[in-house]
Amino acid sequence: MIDEAQHAGSCGPGKHMKKRYLLAGTAGLVTAAVTAKLLARPRDVDWDQNRQLIFHADYSRFAIVDDVRVHYQEAGDPNGPAVVLIHGFSSSTLVWSRVFLRLADEGFRVIAVDLLGYGYSGKPRKGEYTIEAQARMIVGLLDNLGIERANIVGSSYGGAVAATCALDYPERLQRLVLVGSVTNNEATKYLLLRLFGFPLVGDIVSPFLLGSRTLLRRRMRKVYERHSWVLDERRVEARHRPLRAANTHRAIIRTVRRWDAERIEEDAHLISQPTLLIWGDNDPEVPLRHGRNLNREIDSSRLVVFRNCGHLPQEEYPLGFTEVVSEFCREL
Repeated sequence: MIDEAQHAGSCGPGKHMKKRYLLAGTAGLVTAAVTAKLLARPRDVDWDQNRQLIFHADYSRFAIVDDVRVHYQEAGDPNGPAVVLIHGFSSSTLVWSRVFLRLADEGFRVIAVDLLGYGYSGKPRKGEYTIEAQARMIVGLLDNLGIERANIVGSSYGGAVAATCALDYPERLQRLVLVGSVTNNEATKYLLLRLFGFPLVGDIVSPFLLGSRTLLRRRMRKVYERHSWVLDERRVEARHRPLRAANTHRAIIRTVRRWDAERIEEDAHLISQPTLLIWGDNDPEVPLRHGRNLNREIDSSRLVVFRNCGHLPQEEYPLGFTEVVSEFCREL
């Protein structure tokens, strides 16, 4: 018995050492894989190299706003009423691709813009990436283009930016259109955004989640609700390409960590411009109840609901969306 105990005691430390070496080796491999992934990311996304992938690339323009290069697309009558289209979180001008030229054909001067940090706009290291800062950029772009007043259309997170333009720069808006608009901070409770919000963890995890084409396709199908036929591989790749870049990852992380949209809900009653609210009845990202709340709070508002529709009515029902927005923006 004594010999067995001594033998067992002598083997114990060896087994523990093997486990330690195994854990250390595994941790080393994981660290190496993460480091390789981070280093392999393209720093940014280049418009010239991706021209063939970009929807409506022939209409792309660039402007310098507060020393940052801003990508936008412009079409239509240069003397017509201006309609500015603002995309949502982690998106780009792509979400307007099915209505961009249709609105232009209705006689409007249509401008679809990439927010700072997204698409092919600049992604400054020291950028604020707040809703207020994006609203300032939109107004700066209007100044750059010589537009005194515009109809501003915002989708999702872009809706919060558009509403902030209405609150902070009311003299620059003729009419306001909010499409499945973010109005508060509920979105930051979603698992993906919570992960991005964690210090260090978000910085490590974001390249894997944002760079996953499979995950992106799954999320896009969810957003399009019953109309996933809208998706094709070119559209998925056009959305995915900017999301692979390190500068985009930084912008998205900072957007999440500085997300503060509560003001939209709290100050909605102060919006004085004629306002059109457009929602999908099955919006999984910003439920219809948020649109109804805005409709109650904004005196000069009306709510249009697209049936059997998800988060992007402009993509799922482009003809109906164009008709509704055009009629609204023409009203005296």
